[in-house]
Amino acid sequence: MRLTEAFTAARAAGRCALVPFVTAGDPSLAATRDIVCALAAAGADVVELGVPFSDPVADGPVIQRSSERALARGTRLADVLELARAIRRRSPVPLLLFGYFNPILRYGLERFAADAAAAGADGALVTDLIPEEAADYRRALAARGLAAVFLAAPTSPDERLAAIAAASTGFIYAVSRTGVTGAREQVPAAARELVARVRRVARQPIALGFGLGTAAQVAEVGAFADGAVVGTALVAALHRAVEQGGEAAAAPAAAAFLRSLQP
Repeated sequence: MRLTEAFTAARAAGRCALVPFVTAGDPSLAATRDIVCALAAAGADVVELGVPFSDPVADGPVIQRSSERALARGTRLADVLELARAIRRRSPVPLLLFGYFNPILRYGLERFAADAAAAGADGALVTDLIPEEAADYRRALAARGLAAVFLAAPTSPDERLAAIAAASTGFIYAVSRTGVTGAREQVPAAARELVARVRRVARQPIALGFGLGTAAQVAEVGAFADGAVVGTALVAALHRAVEQGGEAAAAPAAAAFLRSLQP
C-alpha cells in the first residue's frame, strides 16, 4: 500500500513523513493539480486532498474559507475524483481524500470507492464518520484496496483508541488538541502522550495534525510520530500567493512552503 510505504520510507530516512493538506478547487482545479505536483516534487510524502464541504465542522476559519471559495467555483466530489486522476497521471505521490460523509453518502459508497480507486487515490479520511458507524464504508474501501484512515483525539479513552486502531488502515491521524484546525505557535504537550497511547494499541504509522506549520514543529513531532500533517499554514500561504501573483504563483509558493518545513 502506497500510504504505508511512504511512512516506512520516511522513517528509514530518519525523518517523519510530511503530509500537506490542500483544498481541491481553491483557487481552481487546474491550479490544485499543479500545487499537488509541486508539493510532491518538493518532498511531500503523502498529500491530503480536501473535498470542499458546506459545513466543515472540524476545520478552522482558514480552511473553511478555502472550502467556500472552492464551492463557489462549483467544485464537487466528482470533480475532486477527476482531479485525483489528473494528478496520478503526473505523479506517484500517495493521495488521501479528506472530507465529510455527506458528499460521499450522496455519491454512493460503492460508487465512491470504485471511482476513487480508478482515479488512483490511496484512501480516505472522513472526519465526521466514527468507526462504530463505518462498517459499510470500510467494506467498500477495502474491496477496492483503499485505506480507511480514522482520527484519534486526546480525549479518546484507551478502549476507543483500540477501536480506532482496529478500524484504521494505512495510518492513524492523531489530533494534537481538541477543537478545530488552525496554526498554533507550539505543539501541545498532550500530543506526545496521545501518540504514545495510540502506539500501545496500534501497529499502523501515526501522523499528527492540527496546529502544525513550522519546521521546528515538524522536527519536534518527528521525534515521536511517524508523520506531520500541515494544513492551515499551507492553505493560508497559497491564498496569499494567489492574491499577490494570481493562480500561477500558487504552485511555486507550495513548493517553497514545503521546503521551508524541511531541515
